[in-house]
Amino acid sequence: MAKLNQDAIQGEIKSAYVIALFDKGKELLESNGYKIISLEENARLRMQEGGDSLISKSGNWVKEDFIYTKDKGVYLTKNSPICENAKKATTCNDKCREFYLTDEQIEKSLANSLLLLRTAEKSQIPTNDFKNNEITNFIFGSSAEDYGNFLKENGIKDMPIWFVDLENMPSWFGDLKNKSFARKVFFRGFDCWSGLYSPNWGLGYNYESRGVKK
Repeated sequence: MAKLNQDAIQGEIKSAYVIALFDKGKELLESNGYKIISLEENARLRMQEGGDSLISKSGNWVKEDFIYTKDKGVYLTKNSPICENAKKATTCNDKCREFYLTDEQIEKSLANSLLLLRTAEKSQIPTNDFKNNEITNFIFGSSAEDYGNFLKENGIKDMPIWFVDLENMPSWFGDLKNKSFARKVFFRGFDCWSGLYSPNWGLGYNYESRGVKK
């Protein structure tokens, strides 16, 4: 049975995590007054708790999603269709399927999003450039520069962002190049370069979901 672990209770930002399938973790967090943490909140929480904390060293799901569109490119959105359809998205991943999007879901997602790349590949952002980088400013808001400095202080020189390699996906993944789908962002910890990642069908595994409340 999933368990609520409250590991940040002293600072301004209060946080807890659950290790479970995403929909179950989200449900347990929300029933205890938490909401799924955003990337900006997660960065601020890591700075609050310090680089040696479990919060900084381990990764977790966050609010944001990657949106893979068949004709527009790859976006990062703060209007998460997965959070709005957690059970359906988790069930899709649990059955080794993508969470495909309707035209209405795509339109809503792109209303609060940033285009990352026209083609899917790996990107790396130097931590000494967070203040000036469009992506890190969208992701971390007013905390971008401070979080970049925090990563540098902990020996991290850049923040990678991993995308689905649509050009080289095995055929049994389906025809992903001609469909639009969403993947939840997993914010990796310092042991994995503190990057943004979207693991294959990850919602269907017992990964860490983190919540926050003030």
